[in-house]
Amino acid sequence: MRLPTLATLTALVSVAPVVPLASAQQPVVFDAFFETRTMRLDYYHTGGVGSEIASLDQVVSDGPWAGSRTRLIDDTNLGPYRFVVRDARTGGTLYSRGFSSLYAEWESTPEARTMHRTFHESLRFPWPTGPVRVVVERRGLNGFQEVVAFAVDPAARSVNPAERPPMGTVWTLFEHGPPAAKVDLVLLGEGYTAAEQVKFHADATRLIERLFAYEPFRSRRQDFNVRAIDLPAAESGVSRPHQGQYRRATTGTQYSIFDSERYMLTHDNRTLRDVLSAAPYEFFVILVNEKQYGGGGIFNFQATTSVDSEFSDYVFVHEFAHHFAGLADEYYTSPVAYETGGAAHAEPWEPNVTALHDPARLKWGDLVPPGTPLPTAWDKARYETHARDIQARRRVLIESRAPEAEFDRLFREQRAVEREMLAGMAHAGVVGAFEGASYEARGLYRPEIDCIMFTRNMTRFCRVCQRAIARIIDLYAA
Repeated sequence: MRLPTLATLTALVSVAPVVPLASAQQPVVFDAFFETRTMRLDYYHTGGVGSEIASLDQVVSDGPWAGSRTRLIDDTNLGPYRFVVRDARTGGTLYSRGFSSLYAEWESTPEARTMHRTFHESLRFPWPTGPVRVVVERRGLNGFQEVVAFAVDPAARSVNPAERPPMGTVWTLFEHGPPAAKVDLVLLGEGYTAAEQVKFHADATRLIERLFAYEPFRSRRQDFNVRAIDLPAAESGVSRPHQGQYRRATTGTQYSIFDSERYMLTHDNRTLRDVLSAAPYEFFVILVNEKQYGGGGIFNFQATTSVDSEFSDYVFVHEFAHHFAGLADEYYTSPVAYETGGAAHAEPWEPNVTALHDPARLKWGDLVPPGTPLPTAWDKARYETHARDIQARRRVLIESRAPEAEFDRLFREQRAVEREMLAGMAHAGVVGAFEGASYEARGLYRPEIDCIMFTRNMTRFCRVCQRAIARIIDLYAA
């Protein structure tokens, strides 16, 4: 997820008053306000050239409610957006969740300054027993402010309570309890033909075991249910526009999002959600039957990975961390589609990156050993010299449409050098504030020298990222 610059935030923040969530309100009693099924509100998010509007698409039933029935109010303060479900009669907050979206990322690309675009998004919450007001709010310099509000009456003729017939076949990797008491994760196969479903099952099992080899997922495995959906495709693979390969994948998943050859997501959110409605879920990853390195992850929106790259295990774990816990990319030397190099940085909402405006109030300060300098020194120049060489060689491979094996060879070399280099630096393994993070070489800082969110070294999640992940597990496994 790309953080908008301070100037962008200032230009686009609504003048509507801040509407804070009532932190002191009594806990919501689920059965008093909700049924045990899911309501899905689909809407169109349009903006560009300094404008932003949203318009309703549809309100439908979206399967059984898989979320917590006790942790209904999101207190994590994550995401550039949040939505709040309020009782229409009293105005009381019944449910809330933070999120990001493809629109939020697009808005920080150069294209958003010159044209308008529309993206499809969905809000999922327990089915209310009476009329509600669903409010989408955007994070600004003075807190969250209203973008749009939808009045929803579950008894209205415009609300469709019928369930959609499943588009795929659901199967279970492991199940540790009822959906309402666990984190429910779904793996969706894309680009697998009917004859390749056995391969999808093997890929899903391999990748999920890799995720649960890392803390805190390993010690919290019992808090998860993991299911998968077989979705046979007419032909193998998905669209790879940079390579001239095109497919009509069921959910529209493809490479070259924002014209970045490795970035893979889908714009077809409506079809995606219809497919996912067959299984109880809060989070999902689309497993794409391709060899080319690629993937993507957006907080509380979607995550993808190719399955046959040499680095698919890393991409799966890394991108799921974006989607699940709102973790920021900590790397800053790779090319991205977003605008970078801002003169000033607002404090990021992501839990693992900071602008360090006040070192005494560092958001992970309790994890910093006494006496550790802030900012924390590391051999940044040496790392950047190596990174520039790797990126120059990678550009040559992209331009020549080199085989995927050549990329894998380059990444293996990069990993070997960086693993040794970073592990040998002063303050390695220490929590501090290391400059260079979230695509910015200056002015943004990460918690440790190395982390799964920084390199492909696959050492571990740093302690700040581990704590952030555990907090989201607590939000859903209750």
